Amino acid sequence: MGFYGDLFRPTGELLAVGDPMFTAADVKSGLEEQLLLAWWREAARVDPKVAPPEADTLVRVPRSVQAGLRQLSRSRFFGGLALRALVFDLKQVRRYLEDQELRVAARAAVRRLISTETQVVVAHSLGSVVAYEALMASPGHHVRALVTLGSPLGIANLIFDRLDPAPRDGLGAWPGSKDLMWTNIADQGDVVALEKDLRPRFGARVGNALVNNGAHAHAVAAYLTDTLTGAAIAGGLRAR
Repeated sequence: MGFYGDLFRPTGELLAVGDPMFTAADVKSGLEEQLLLAWWREAARVDPKVAPPEADTLVRVPRSVQAGLRQLSRSRFFGGLALRALVFDLKQVRRYLEDQELRVAARAAVRRLISTETQVVVAHSLGSVVAYEALMASPGHHVRALVTLGSPLGIANLIFDRLDPAPRDGLGAWPGSKDLMWTNIADQGDVVALEKDLRPRFGARVGNALVNNGAHAHAVAAYLTDTLTGAAIAGGLRAR
């Protein structure tokens, strides 16, 4: 398992259990606010318990950010997640996409584990962005199958258009040989996976599947234990 979570914490920081004690005031303008708004809109679309944002953009006052975080805490994806964890998630995405040194280090953590014997790469959430870019940075790799779970790769402007390498003519590069099988799996209520179908972004070869993770739409355990995920992994292991 490629681990890079330590990269998101300050060097030398010792913390007890849990995420840093962020508040709504710590949400930065720009990508963090825009991603919060996108999550909020999607949560309101798929969950009647979530009230939609009243405006197209967030006003840079703590009250509006607080409202977005409060509404997200009511959704079936974010339900039960502490506010500080929501803010930490926003910051992880923003830092990965804007901090080039961190980005290279995170990809390296994944690339070190991809050997000539690696047949399948399974990646969840932001990890699917890291895995995609790690494969793109490893020309000639022997991976036969990529399985992405709850992936934000298809979110235009915020994620897709910031990928490395950058998409060309609206289409992202294929992360391997023409024989690589890519299966993208998403829960219909997964707010992070805003674009459930990746074919418009990466081409018709991407296989897409919808699953029902119940009350835990984005949970990695729910994705990993689904039959469709198992079938995608097995298919990659057989494709020798």
